[in-house]
Amino acid sequence: MNSLAQRRRHRLAAPTLVLLTIALIGVLYAAVGNVATAAADGTANTTANSEQIEAGKQLFAEGCSSCHGLGAQGGPEAPTLIGVGAAAVNFQVSTGRMPLATPQAQAPVKPIIYTDEEIAQLAAFVGSLSPGPAIPTPEMFAYEDADLAEGGELFRTNCSQCHNFTGSGGALSNGAYAPDLTKATPQQIFEAMITGPENMPVFSNDTLTVENKQAIIKYIQHMDEMPSYGGWGLGSLGPVTEGLFIWVIGIGAMVGAAIWIGAKVR
Repeated sequence: MNSLAQRRRHRLAAPTLVLLTIALIGVLYAAVGNVATAAADGTANTTANSEQIEAGKQLFAEGCSSCHGLGAQGGPEAPTLIGVGAAAVNFQVSTGRMPLATPQAQAPVKPIIYTDEEIAQLAAFVGSLSPGPAIPTPEMFAYEDADLAEGGELFRTNCSQCHNFTGSGGALSNGAYAPDLTKATPQQIFEAMITGPENMPVFSNDTLTVENKQAIIKYIQHMDEMPSYGGWGLGSLGPVTEGLFIWVIGIGAMVGAAIWIGAKVR
């Protein structure tokens, strides 16, 4: 008893107890935080049934495992899909970016080779592997009642650096590029924000709320519908493109005309 009492009164006993308590609190906080984030982003895979997951597993083994591995753990040239969520799969496959024909700096948009049902099955399988963003419901990307002015401000702050002020896209480094958003559907735009495909950062619902995302989608749709009052829009890429057009086409035509006139005079 005396020995036990002495150990309890050891000078390191109290600091050790405090550190263990802090570590336990940290573990519990992380676990609760992950669950809360999953719930906030809609990552619970509640709609997929076992048959859909099993069908998706078969499709994955036949068409995706050669690069991503049978367990979606990834490979030498393909990332792991564990934790990306069903929304990432739906975005990549429904836009034709996946499956990728050959390794490239960025997966291009291609014709879709899977049916809607097969895409849902693939998404269900990958979503069942680990918590991740779920496919958004139509209510989440319904933008009709969103604030257009707020969407423009949010877009200019968070998106225009890569996608251009009008969402027309632009070049990035190492052969990558920000795609033209005017050709994307509201669901694809929402899924891109919550999954962060390619070089794009992830904008979770904690960073940009669902209402914020709806406002951004409304701004993109509005810009796509805006007419070009100045005539030929040149992709709405701004003064660089317009200046290049003037120098190459305009001045080039004038130089050509001057040479032709000079030749006729001689």
